[in-house]
Amino acid sequence: MVSPASFRDAIVSGANNLAKNRNMIDEMNIFPVPDGDTGTNMSLTIDSAVKQVSAMKPSSVEEISSCVSSYLLRGARGNSGAILSLIFKGMASGLRGLEFANSQALLEGLGVGVKCSYNAVMKPTEGTMLTVVRVAWERGKDFLKHNKDASVAEFWTQICEGAEEALAMSPDLLPVLKKVGVVDAGGKGLCLIFEGMLSVFKDGKVVVNPLTQREKSELLSEDSSEFSEPKNNSLLNFANNYEDINFTYCTECIIQNNGERSENEAVDYLRKFFENLGDCIVVVGDSEIIKVHIHTEDPGVILQEAIKIGQFLTVKIENMREQNRVLKEKAIAQTIEPEEMMEKVDPTEEIGFVVVCSGAGVKNLFRDLGCDRIVTGGQSMNPSTEDIMKAALATPAKTVFVLPNNKNIIISASQAVALIEDRRVVVVESKTIPQGLSAMLAYDADAGVEENLKVMSESIKKTKTGQTTLASRDAEFGGIKIKKDDIIALCDGKLTFKSKNSVRAATKLVLSMIDSNTSFVTIIYGDSITKEQAEKVKKKVCSKVTSHADVSVVDGGQPIYQFIFSVE
Repeated sequence: MVSPASFRDAIVSGANNLAKNRNMIDEMNIFPVPDGDTGTNMSLTIDSAVKQVSAMKPSSVEEISSCVSSYLLRGARGNSGAILSLIFKGMASGLRGLEFANSQALLEGLGVGVKCSYNAVMKPTEGTMLTVVRVAWERGKDFLKHNKDASVAEFWTQICEGAEEALAMSPDLLPVLKKVGVVDAGGKGLCLIFEGMLSVFKDGKVVVNPLTQREKSELLSEDSSEFSEPKNNSLLNFANNYEDINFTYCTECIIQNNGERSENEAVDYLRKFFENLGDCIVVVGDSEIIKVHIHTEDPGVILQEAIKIGQFLTVKIENMREQNRVLKEKAIAQTIEPEEMMEKVDPTEEIGFVVVCSGAGVKNLFRDLGCDRIVTGGQSMNPSTEDIMKAALATPAKTVFVLPNNKNIIISASQAVALIEDRRVVVVESKTIPQGLSAMLAYDADAGVEENLKVMSESIKKTKTGQTTLASRDAEFGGIKIKKDDIIALCDGKLTFKSKNSVRAATKLVLSMIDSNTSFVTIIYGDSITKEQAEKVKKKVCSKVTSHADVSVVDGGQPIYQFIFSVE
């Protein structure tokens, strides 16, 4: 028999075992959807319950399981989180009315969880965590049939073995997993939770979560939705080749049931209405709330119908195609440098600068030009409005110029303007690193804010930007057929040609950008390029430009772009 305290500890142990392995699960998650980082989403889901039950002194396993079920449903993120909540909802039904839990009650609860999970998914796919929980339950059921007096530890051992057996089968059931060489991420996460629970049932030991306090706070933050950085080529290969995104928007909401329909009636009504409006449909609920998850082309229709059930408690809509693009680019970048620590300071100076960029050398360039604060980010690594706001508040100036250096960051930077009241924030709309550098060079400490904004903006218009990078997928642009890993050259964002050689591509690009009026050429080489390669490019450029033109080479250390050229 399992006591209320032991059952509580088992839930905490399962959550900890998942949390400490969440990055591994995130890397396994190959499907390019925004409810993507499966390990993080499952951890956030189960931790929403752990925060409530960890300090409880429960009188029964029913009390614990009911609380876990309720908070899992409210905290469920993405498909994997919704299915996890259903598994524990079923568990709660099996433990209803019980002070202690035995093997048979856990089996019955898990069986209900399997049924709820399969019923909630419009088109269940085998090879996922659905298969893992079903096979685990079937293994446990067969075991108890022949071992009626088995302890919970013996029974749950069979559950774990069944789950692992199903997980090993997932690549054979889902060819896309086999192609990339991974097992199902959600299924692996469920196995880790079950293993953590077994540690308590068998040995009375709670798995310890080794995350630092900062990591814990980041994981539990309601705003924690960033993708973990890919660290293997299989993720990149899959993201490049997988195009089966049938619907653009991942739409989720939690509805407070107005009571006009029962839980089952409300769930059935919504599932029937949504049936032909998307895929990955999950509609679950309890006596108070209904949770909806669907991939669709028209979130408005979904929300208009959902609100008929009751008022919204939460709504989330994310663009899966955009997330897939970011996933590919992050896979190329491999890592994102940590942000600087930002603490608010009083605005004592007149002018200050916040710049968004990445790469140690690029950061140093901006610091040398007088930048106060740097937000790590750029292509595929877009910081949030809050990140930029914090940096501006950490700048000791009455007027803060913000240089986004990427067209996708300008809106976020502009939104920060309205959020800051104790100082003025001015966005200089730089779209590239060279534009940002040119703007900083144009700044005149003796001029006023408006005059500087004008001069800096004009300098941006006069700056040409060249970039070379690796193609992340096969494609065709403007009649140019590109293969994955071709070197592509961009001039002011427009594709100009492809190549197989980094130095030749860089040389050809920069030479096409210079003319008799060129005064400055800056060659910024990235983390995949050697100094010798960069010097070869400089030598070619120097032989073509006029004697009065200044050509310089900088070790930028930036990801993604092999070379960045600034031509003025």
